[in-house]
Amino acid sequence: MHVLAKLAALAPLLLAMPVAGQDILAPIEDLVNQLTRPAEPPKPPPGAPPEPATVAPVPRPRPPDKPAVTPPSPPRAEPVSEPEPEPARVYQVACPAVIMGLVEAEMAAPLAEGACGEQSPLTLTGVMSRGRIVPLSSPVTTNCQMATALPDWVATVDGYAQSMLESPLAQLDTGTGYMCRKRNSGAAGFTSEHGFANALDIVGFTLEDGRSIAVAVDWARANAPEGRLLRLAHDAACASFMTVLGPEADAEHEDHLHLDLGCHGQSCRARICQ
Repeated sequence: MHVLAKLAALAPLLLAMPVAGQDILAPIEDLVNQLTRPAEPPKPPPGAPPEPATVAPVPRPRPPDKPAVTPPSPPRAEPVSEPEPEPARVYQVACPAVIMGLVEAEMAAPLAEGACGEQSPLTLTGVMSRGRIVPLSSPVTTNCQMATALPDWVATVDGYAQSMLESPLAQLDTGTGYMCRKRNSGAAGFTSEHGFANALDIVGFTLEDGRSIAVAVDWARANAPEGRLLRLAHDAACASFMTVLGPEADAEHEDHLHLDLGCHGQSCRARICQ
């Protein structure tokens, strides 16, 4: 290309020369034109099929944009509830007096309160006497030993009432059964038998004819039938229970008879009857 440029630059000088120079210039111009003319495509040989016309490629249509797909959320795990622990087994013993129908009672939950307690307490509502249940004025909580000792004593008092007052018992008027406290509700000392469901207070009796006999009122009437019934009930209790305290024991018992099966003496055979 540099040679062509130089020849093109010399052309005007050669044209200005005399005819002889012009004779030289013609071939040079032809050479310049041949070198600068665009190259023609080669002609096909004779008999060759004509080349197909060049067709510009048509761009393929662009596929439509697909909507963005949000991946599905993983399923939400349901909360797994912990199985409830099984309640601890409660070990209790059955009471023969309940099984044989000598008392009307239901098993209660174990009692545990400081030094007090009972593993197999009963909620007592009635006592068998001479073929029928004598109800309590209100349910009391006691143990099986007390429930077992009550029927014979109640039957004895029931017979006294029928013989002396010509009316059997309709109800036992009860006071305290289980209660966690010291003896005589003191601030110190030994735990009362009430704290072990091993004691029961009787405040009186109700007869079938409607009469009410109360320790607080009728104990002092020693010569009246009601007073004699209370004293006979007190004395009969001394054969069935280990401790019997009445109005003549102390001021703490002026309005009720206290009955319990507490242990006295080394052999637990000593009795207190006051």
